[in-house]
Amino acid sequence: MQPFNHLITTRPHQVRQVLISDLHLSPQEPALVQAFLALLDDCLALPALKRLFILGDWFEVWLGDDTYFSLSKEKDSKDEQSEDEQKKHWLTPLITKLKQLRINGCEILVMHGNRDFLLGQPFCNLFGGELISEPYTLPIGQQNYRLEHGDALCTDDKKYQFFRKIMRNRLTQWYLLNKSLEKRLAIADNMRQRSQQNNAHKAAHIMDVNDKAVRQAITTSDALLHGHTHRPDIHQATADKKRYVLGDWRLLDKDTRQPKVSAVIGAVTDDQHSNDGFSSNDLSSNDAEFGLFEFTMLV
Repeated sequence: MQPFNHLITTRPHQVRQVLISDLHLSPQEPALVQAFLALLDDCLALPALKRLFILGDWFEVWLGDDTYFSLSKEKDSKDEQSEDEQKKHWLTPLITKLKQLRINGCEILVMHGNRDFLLGQPFCNLFGGELISEPYTLPIGQQNYRLEHGDALCTDDKKYQFFRKIMRNRLTQWYLLNKSLEKRLAIADNMRQRSQQNNAHKAAHIMDVNDKAVRQAITTSDALLHGHTHRPDIHQATADKKRYVLGDWRLLDKDTRQPKVSAVIGAVTDDQHSNDGFSSNDLSSNDAEFGLFEFTMLV
């Protein structure tokens, strides 16, 4: 698999779109946050980049947009302290770089995952991003790619699919968002512990995608692209259609002097060397191609 760094140093004008998934960012994993900031620096340096897709599980857990917005609310005589808290918050550098990327003309499209389904458009508005629903159809060259997070394809896991149906219900989400942040945090911790316990006793194939579900999903598309399973690869879904799996972001060799973050991401490239003729509704020519690339960053 070609390194992403090699792609952006040898063919920077050909990279039109970048697709990532399963970053699982949190303040408890600063290396992953720094890796995402490094990727954004790469994106800012790409002159022809028009779209960045984040296909779910951007965050390890998202308890609601007010987790961040509450830092900027007026608190009587503590306004300056509140503003200082927001400046120091680990999300602020991400928002700043994403906003600059949007100013540079790159759309930022965000999809819900199974860990950040409470993410709202108001948070995305901070950097000019847009929440998109799954499935999302992306034309690449002469093909239509179906994009989704991937958890809906794991139909063998009956318990999870029941849980997913409940948590994606708007009434459930309204109920959660009307709880205090402290109660939401307790609920999230409880769900995480139960999930870890349940997954420990599940066979590996149950937590992977179901072949029948894949064939049904890809019926009206030419290819399928998803994350969620943390098993990056390229599969032959049918005789003439492929399934691409993005990888999760991992901290490797954490106990060594030079650990690194590694991920498998997607990129749409086009061998045309200018932006002439491209608009927001037509981001690739018939020669555009999709590929998986290995992104790494030394910590």
